[in-house]
Amino acid sequence: MGMGKSSGSGSGSGSGSIGLEAKQIIDIFKILQGNPGDEDYNRKPVIVQGMTGKFGSLHTRLMREYGTNIVAGVTPGKGGEQFDGIPVYDSVRDAVKEHNAEISVVFVPAQFFLNAAVDALTNGIRLMVAIPEHVPVRDTLKCIKLAKENNAVVVGPNTPGIIVPGVIKLGIMPAQPFSKGRTVVISRSGTLMYEISHRLTLAGFGQRLCLGIGGDPINCLTLIECFELIRDRDDVDSVVVVGEIGGSAEEQLAEYIISTEFKKPVVAYIAGRSAPKEKRMGHAGAIVYGTYGSAESKVSMFAKADVPVAKRPAEVPILLEKKMRR
Repeated sequence: MGMGKSSGSGSGSGSGSIGLEAKQIIDIFKILQGNPGDEDYNRKPVIVQGMTGKFGSLHTRLMREYGTNIVAGVTPGKGGEQFDGIPVYDSVRDAVKEHNAEISVVFVPAQFFLNAAVDALTNGIRLMVAIPEHVPVRDTLKCIKLAKENNAVVVGPNTPGIIVPGVIKLGIMPAQPFSKGRTVVISRSGTLMYEISHRLTLAGFGQRLCLGIGGDPINCLTLIECFELIRDRDDVDSVVVVGEIGGSAEEQLAEYIISTEFKKPVVAYIAGRSAPKEKRMGHAGAIVYGTYGSAESKVSMFAKADVPVAKRPAEVPILLEKKMRR
């Protein structure tokens, strides 16, 4: 069931469909891995902003253990120091100048996030993975604008990160649940991304890419944009969406699947079905007002899009196998 390595071909087409507003879809796969034959293929250089903090230092070590090529850290005021043999710079500008990196993982506190984003996105970072929670909505909106102006992609904030199994890990996810394959997992929840990926691995569905868009009400990278990225890739066989109550991202995605006749098999799981209304459950974005953002609304829209919704995580690989046999 799709345990082989990717063929490394294909990219999103950017069809100008619902929710995209003519936004250019940037090929994250190429940024993450490069092109076969490139000197740094599968070893793309990565910068960690906030490397010297408690959280940043821990996950820098874990990402390096996985094989991520971390070449520099950024902590204002600590330029010239080293962490585990990795040079630390005062700014992303200085780090990029020395190491030609296009990827950054951000571990700074929420109050410093916007400054870190400006430093990264205006100095050559093409893909920024934003880990911090509690980022003000206005800062997220400014970050979206900055990314668009600088032809970059921001994942998050409040994301567990991105992993291409066996190649690169950018974020806080554990390594164990994931395996190489041809299924893409896109999730609003971190821990459920791990759980469902583990279930997929046990069932033989390895993953081409697992990405957490973040649990906040506004995400820099949307579900629809993720689908545009993979819709025409021949190294992706299927998609699993891990949604949750709150907002309308899943409903919009269902409309997109219908309107664009998305061809790849899609299965979903919606967290928070039993959550009481008007009470936030975990993430800032996980709250239901009336019927808006309810699990029932999302399940209903997915049914119209012919996307089966699992009632529990263990059902996801079962539904996916059935869907792929059709």
